[in-house]
Amino acid sequence: MGRQRERRKAESPDGGPVPGIHSIDTGTCELVPDRFNPNGWVLHINGVPSSHIDLADPERLDFEYMRWIGSLTTSQWPVTFRLRALHLGGGACSLARSFAAKFPDARQVVVELDGALAELVRTWFDLPRAPLLRIRVGEARAVTESLSDSSRDLIIRDVFAGSRTPVPLTTLEFVEQARRVLDPAGVYVVNCGDSPDLATARREAATISAAFTNTVIIADPAMLKGRRYGNVIIAGSDAALGEDPGLARELLGGGVPAHLWRGQQVTRFISGAAVLRD
Repeated sequence: MGRQRERRKAESPDGGPVPGIHSIDTGTCELVPDRFNPNGWVLHINGVPSSHIDLADPERLDFEYMRWIGSLTTSQWPVTFRLRALHLGGGACSLARSFAAKFPDARQVVVELDGALAELVRTWFDLPRAPLLRIRVGEARAVTESLSDSSRDLIIRDVFAGSRTPVPLTTLEFVEQARRVLDPAGVYVVNCGDSPDLATARREAATISAAFTNTVIIADPAMLKGRRYGNVIIAGSDAALGEDPGLARELLGGGVPAHLWRGQQVTRFISGAAVLRD
């Protein structure tokens, strides 16, 4: 009865967002109205900002790192492509919702560990329904290992326990599983949260470079110079990656300009960094 009362409390009469703190399987989530956007909502999970949703504009991504991932994705494939995307880590499904608007024929699966959170997100936000977008409750590594070879074009890892990604999702053994699941021209993307020493990002980039032919790194200049805590996007592929000159220009033109590192820049960044293993 307790969980049923909580669920009813978390649902508005019209099925829309309900501000406040709500119980989920892994703790609590808080849904906060965006002070600057009447259509915007920010989802906090256990006190940490996790996602932003604009109900009126599914393509709008307020989190810079998500915009960087979106730019990299649209530089790799035309919007007419039937993109097969796997999102490891759900939150409010902001990226998946954005991709559904940009790639109308996309087929996407979002893997979310917290079943109660997944239910709330489905209730609150206008997410596309299966088969366009499915939310699968499960642990990211176990789900990835269960998938068929060459069954995805894009895998995005955006999983955090507090401020860090669980170690089993960072190792070479896991990256090799992701590579197996990807199409030969597929792309593996991770959101790496790191401190100014960039030790985690260097090891993650070294690990992805050990599995894929090409690796790129996207982050803002202050982050790459080790001046603050923040997000570093690392992507790997056996296909050409990040070669569209329009991508670098687009990344520099955002609200928080970002640099795109490839080739020797990545080699220098990972020099001396040990590959992560199980």
